[in-house]
Amino acid sequence: MKTSGTRASGFTLTELLVVLLIIAVLAAIAVPITKSVLARSRMAACLSNLRQIGIGLESYLQDHADTLPNVAAGRKSKLEDVPVLETELASYLTNPETFHCPADHKVFKESGCSYIWNSTQSGRNRFRLEFFGKSGNDKRIPLVIDKEDWHPGENGSNFLYADLSASNKVKFGVNR
Repeated sequence: MKTSGTRASGFTLTELLVVLLIIAVLAAIAVPITKSVLARSRMAACLSNLRQIGIGLESYLQDHADTLPNVAAGRKSKLEDVPVLETELASYLTNPETFHCPADHKVFKESGCSYIWNSTQSGRNRFRLEFFGKSGNDKRIPLVIDKEDWHPGENGSNFLYADLSASNKVKFGVNR
């Protein structure tokens, strides 16, 4: 008696390898795209933080006759007793996370702020700013900048300018 050849149900080795290869190709495409999307979302959140700092700074300016805070550029440790942006604006911005760039995984924990204050503008009237030859009411003077270049792009940093706009574009230059 001869039995007919019936095939067991399931995948052959070739079919299984083809499926695994397709999954690997899709993963290779998805991982860089996901990383890029996450980096851009961190940059957008950082720009939002800078806008919030700008709002706090505007309130500060209204309370202090349009005079910018007289603070140090930053501090290395939260333990330092130095007037800095995050301590001076604490009553205007009650959430300390406003000073934390999502792309910063180290500096904020140590110093309490992911951003650095342009200390050349400390104590100046907002209408008498000077920076690298720019003076007067030039709104392109940077006030707050990322401490490091954490973001994708040409410069990798975000800026809060004197007109209290936040951008990842370098808008300032020097007069010759």
